[in-house]
Amino acid sequence: MKTTKGDITLAIDLTNMPITGKNFKQYVDKSFYNGTLFHRTVNNFMIQGGGFTTGLKSKPTSASIKNEAAVGISNKRGTIAMARSEAPDTAASQFYINVLDNPQLDASADKFGYAVFGKVVDGMDVADQISIVKTTTIDGFRDTPVQEILINSVTETSCPAA
Repeated sequence: MKTTKGDITLAIDLTNMPITGKNFKQYVDKSFYNGTLFHRTVNNFMIQGGGFTTGLKSKPTSASIKNEAAVGISNKRGTIAMARSEAPDTAASQFYINVLDNPQLDASADKFGYAVFGKVVDGMDVADQISIVKTTTIDGFRDTPVQEILINSVTETSCPAA
């Protein structure tokens, strides 16, 4: 993943998270993420991207996928997970990278959780730098970077297992 702040290398778990991993790969294969933003950054929490282009214009997505959070992979620092709305099976293209351990986002007996489908294997310093940029609220979008942070491209290479 090449961003305006630097490169982040991800390992995607297609074995334990087949639906979520293949969904992300499908977006990568279609170059969907090229030109999208990290539109939400929260210091000591996470950075979120993959759904909006410059000017916070929503990008049309494929159908939502089944939430695989019950598999039990924890939202630990450096993991990548699917963003979704309140309903459990609403993830499409948006993802986030955890910059701290966030066990409150894991599935449990009383909550659906957020599906972790990989991890950062290089470039966590870039994710950390993105998480501390100055933010504002724009048209109801909270924690939006004042200066846009672009995902220039996401490409697939032979990756290590997650």
